Amino acid sequence: MTEASRYRPEQIERHWQQAWAEQGLDHTPAETDGTSFYALSMFPYPSGNLHMGHVRNYVITDVIARTARLRGHRVLHPMGWDAFGLPAENAAIERGVEPGDWTDRNIASMREQLRQLGLSIDWDREVTTCHSDYYRWTQWLFLQFLEAGLAYRREATVNWDPVDQTVLANEQVDGQGRSWRSGALVEKRQLRQWFLKITAYADQLLDDLPKLEGWPERVRTMQANWIGRSSGAELDFALVDGEGQPSGEAITVFTTRPDTIFGVSYVVLAPEHPLVARLTTADQAIAVEAFCDLVSRQSDQERTAEDGPKRGVAIGARVRNPANGELVPLWIADYVLAEYGTGAVMGVPAHDQRDFLFARRHELPVRQVIIPEGSDEHAFEGGAWTEPGVLIHSGRFDGLASLSAKAAITAAAESEGWGRGKVQYRLRDWLISRQRYWGCPIPVIHCASCGVVPVPTEQLPVELPRQVAFSGKGASPLAQLEDWVNVACPCCGQPARRETDTMDTFMCSSWYYLRYSDPHNTALPFERSKVDRWLPVDQYVGGIEHAILHLLYSRFFTKVLRDRGLLGFDEPFTRLLTQGMVQGITYKNPHSGKYIAPADVADPTDPRDPNSGEVLEVFFEKMSKSKYNGVDPAAVIERYGADTARMFILFKAPPEKDLEWDDADVEGQFRFLQRIWRLVEGALARGLNFADGPALAVQEGLDGRASGSTQPGAAGLLRFPTAADCSPAERELRRAVHTAITAISEDLSGDYQFNTAVSELMKLSNAMGDHLEAAGVTVAGEALASLLILLAPFAPHLAEELWQKLGGTGSVHLQRWPVADPLALVRDTIPLVIQIKGKVRGNLEVPADADKATLEKLALESEVAARWLEGKAPSRVIVVPGKLVNLVP
Repeated sequence: MTEASRYRPEQIERHWQQAWAEQGLDHTPAETDGTSFYALSMFPYPSGNLHMGHVRNYVITDVIARTARLRGHRVLHPMGWDAFGLPAENAAIERGVEPGDWTDRNIASMREQLRQLGLSIDWDREVTTCHSDYYRWTQWLFLQFLEAGLAYRREATVNWDPVDQTVLANEQVDGQGRSWRSGALVEKRQLRQWFLKITAYADQLLDDLPKLEGWPERVRTMQANWIGRSSGAELDFALVDGEGQPSGEAITVFTTRPDTIFGVSYVVLAPEHPLVARLTTADQAIAVEAFCDLVSRQSDQERTAEDGPKRGVAIGARVRNPANGELVPLWIADYVLAEYGTGAVMGVPAHDQRDFLFARRHELPVRQVIIPEGSDEHAFEGGAWTEPGVLIHSGRFDGLASLSAKAAITAAAESEGWGRGKVQYRLRDWLISRQRYWGCPIPVIHCASCGVVPVPTEQLPVELPRQVAFSGKGASPLAQLEDWVNVACPCCGQPARRETDTMDTFMCSSWYYLRYSDPHNTALPFERSKVDRWLPVDQYVGGIEHAILHLLYSRFFTKVLRDRGLLGFDEPFTRLLTQGMVQGITYKNPHSGKYIAPADVADPTDPRDPNSGEVLEVFFEKMSKSKYNGVDPAAVIERYGADTARMFILFKAPPEKDLEWDDADVEGQFRFLQRIWRLVEGALARGLNFADGPALAVQEGLDGRASGSTQPGAAGLLRFPTAADCSPAERELRRAVHTAITAISEDLSGDYQFNTAVSELMKLSNAMGDHLEAAGVTVAGEALASLLILLAPFAPHLAEELWQKLGGTGSVHLQRWPVADPLALVRDTIPLVIQIKGKVRGNLEVPADADKATLEKLALESEVAARWLEGKAPSRVIVVPGKLVNLVP
């Protein structure tokens, strides 16, 4: 091969990226006829640099989008930026840069990195959530929620830094409960904040999950568990005074096990429960205050962890069990959360493991009131019996099975006025307030006379002021901008104040996929006819870490906007692919816990700490800067080209599985692409070119018509060869081509298997290497055209370059996906395995329609039989038609 004809990806890829941009090749079609296909990756936060997880996500979606185009669909494949968030504000504090400028620079950098991957993105539809032309409509949608009664304010707990005197996001609190900046122990405080009433849609969100047949079962289960619908009862435990007389108030608990009420030995409140301070007796006040202070520094996850210590303290008050009249003590405990249920639970140690551990720790009574059917009350004393059974020590309900007892006790509570049936949800309303600067301003005004007043829509957007001073201390920078905060009330004209909280960034990402359908609309967030034409998204691709919040909030948004008449579908995403992580080789010192960069490991076969000489642990783990195991996509592209990076990412593992980075496998994909290059160069050297009549006809109309059919081409009507017309080499080549078309088409439909599709491309290139030279121009042209069209979604630059070299008409990406010719798959002969005494000793090509007698005869006459039987007749012959003959001496 001459130096001029070498595969040079850096030159080819730059050329075609520029050419495609100039041609507008990836623009979304304006016409409305034909079938649409919407392929979408979850948009990234613009950190400034792509990592391999990004590359995997976007390449997967790009293959799906390119394949859909080749199959004749009108494709929408956009990209944007989830651009509000804490990192930009932190950059402003640490480096003195304006968050908007920092974000825009990062976007420009990442956009260029994405272009280098050869992604078929319609950049004319790009959206950026921190730009006012986008967040104007986020604010408009918030007002839709407000008008529908789905946005409201109430007191809620925030993380408070007592040193910097500021609210912290959860991400700014470390594992020890300390501020990321000051190091102070974070406190919990109550602030009035904005919520969206997602609980109003809890039943719809749960009941519609079975409709999402194109979603992984794992994701649907995670959402169902997060919503957490449970049926039970609310039961009222009357408060009593020091003499045991009713005080006129009650503590209401929610339970899914009303059948265990006779086993209650205490009632527990959340430390934040509003009644705790009032009900605590003087002798318990110091202990209660100290315990509440301790709990305020714990996260909800720490408090509810199954292996947590289950701490608590009695507050001195008592309540009366409504079922049996017994007085039981009132406690507070860390494992009870104010936000769940009523913020109070009944303690039944014999039938709840958490309550059992709490009771043992604090020496509270354990009374068994349910036993396994057919046993006695002493059959289960080592812990809590949590399964159904038969009631004992439960008065008039003794002997009832658990299920019947639940209904009977709930009915009794309702008729006697001390309880009621209740459906409860784990799902909480969505707190959207953030006491930060870099977020979408909440478009309301607070007026002393008029209350909460929405900003008139004609005054949207409420823009974020720029050039704000950041210190990381005190109130939000917005609250300190008097000129921005102080405004006239839109209703009465009196002095009023803007809302200084900004929105959770999930607000921006919960509707962005809708905006892509109509991104330049200045009158509405989107036109209904356009959003209904493109949505729901046909294929959504992103990480499993978004299984709950982003995907659940997006479903919520879609249902609310449907009910507001803004769109006409129930769910935002028809199919969901959650790609696995990209893992890198990782070195860790097991004694110090420190990670060591691979470049600092002198001998990978005997990895040791370069400082201490200690033997290192070696394993694959998710790529991370802190673990020094990342691979820079730019470095891979610079060395091998984007097509090689794409091929490796797709080939190394099934898309939903984790991928282990291996430089040797990257090199293997580079060699494979070089092999395809040489294959086409060899065809060109022999004079094969699509500009020749027969081959041109093949590439103009490759539609999988059966052998012997005709189709038009530049040289008149081309007749596809029948098997009789083909030489043996041509028959083998056509069989390999149409086998690949069949397999790859299947791999790129339904459950995507990109890795096996790449494997099929390798098999096809091998077959072409064996048979292409012996094939005539028509069969060779069909093979080359098929190979390049099948390759195009995976290695778009190389496929385009070779298509043009062969004289192809138009872009390879505007061709039509080939359809397999079933007659080309028919084999005249098949390989037959010859076994001697059950061991494979050779193969034999036999007629495909040979019967048992013929197969036995051919096997006995074969060289394999002659060599291994040494002239002796076998004692037994076993024939499996179409597969093997086993000769037993």
